[in-house]
Amino acid sequence: MENISRRKFVATSLKAGALTAALPLAAQAENLSIFNAAALQFSQVKLPYAYNALEPHIDATTMEIHYTKHHTAYIKNVNDAIAAENISAPNEKDFFAMASKLSAKAKNNGGGAWNHNFFWEVMKPKSGNPSGKISDAINGSFGSFDKFKEQFTTAALGRFGSGWAWLVNDGGQLKIGSTPNQDNPMMDSSELKGTPLLGLDVWEHAYYLKYQNKRNDYIAAWWNVVNWDGVASRLS
Repeated sequence: MENISRRKFVATSLKAGALTAALPLAAQAENLSIFNAAALQFSQVKLPYAYNALEPHIDATTMEIHYTKHHTAYIKNVNDAIAAENISAPNEKDFFAMASKLSAKAKNNGGGAWNHNFFWEVMKPKSGNPSGKISDAINGSFGSFDKFKEQFTTAALGRFGSGWAWLVNDGGQLKIGSTPNQDNPMMDSSELKGTPLLGLDVWEHAYYLKYQNKRNDYIAAWWNVVNWDGVASRLS
């Protein structure tokens, strides 16, 4: 009986192999992709400028430690969590849409990975004030750029402990708010919802070497390096 079963298994396997070989290459690739689909992986963006490019507002030592130590650790830890916990998500947006169901390690490090990628890209050397459509949107939503800065600064200063301040687009309406730790407005668990347009890291590791406990001085200096073109590109 055992020999018959083995012969049957071999015959069935050969038949299946022949059928697969008869399929067009594209169809074979499609079948294989079902089994070889890669899990979501977070990656670290290349820093768009040198470590010292944002001086004197953000010092080179802070930038290097922030990017190579803190951010790199978030990337590694979230990818480790995804692998260990068999987390399945087609993209980062869907990953954050189920943040409330993720482990603390996956959620916190996923937020840290994405938030920092975003943070590097909303800064640049020798920035100025916003113009064009982002200026119009800010004036229309908050009355003036100065009033917007005041509200955003209040959100950043008012975040107790570690976290982020955000400008988001929520269904065509611009909103300002903050999130704790490494949360962001794309998470289903976040009270502030919307598409991030601008974000400010107010964790102490972002400013303590230069500004010590003076978060207000850090925020005031940061306005000099906001990449308003990058903010405008995210405004649909």
